Amino acid sequence: MAPGGDWTAAQIVDWLQVRGVSPTSQRLAIAAVLLRDWTHLSADEVHSRVNAEGSVASKATVYNTLGLFARKGLVREVIADPNRVFYDPNTAPHHHFYDVTTGALRDIDAQGVQILGLPKVPEGMQVEGIEVIVRVRSSPAGVVR
Repeated sequence: MAPGGDWTAAQIVDWLQVRGVSPTSQRLAIAAVLLRDWTHLSADEVHSRVNAEGSVASKATVYNTLGLFARKGLVREVIADPNRVFYDPNTAPHHHFYDVTTGALRDIDAQGVQILGLPKVPEGMQVEGIEVIVRVRSSPAGVVR
């Protein structure tokens, strides 16, 4: 299914059920916000948008549902800094720019980052994935780095 846009209720139900998530009304409302906006949202932002649209979901329900969605692979949890966790509906391999001044998170195409080497993985372990977060801030006027 295409990112963003108008997902039908049936498409959202399918999206949830494919990953083994029961489609309750609150989960459908939370999923609709994530899929329609197709952007990086914090749990508080999801909570605000869901409730502004007429659904009723407690903060605990939103946090628990987003955690479930992340465990089931429906969204990625992106920990931009110790105080900012975003939920990203784009589960394809990619990386992020995080603006430490504004708190904005933007995608970087996976092809835009090259990893030239990794340390030896501990015995009995395998690499599950690599996520790069490039932290940026606005340069003072006229200063280019």
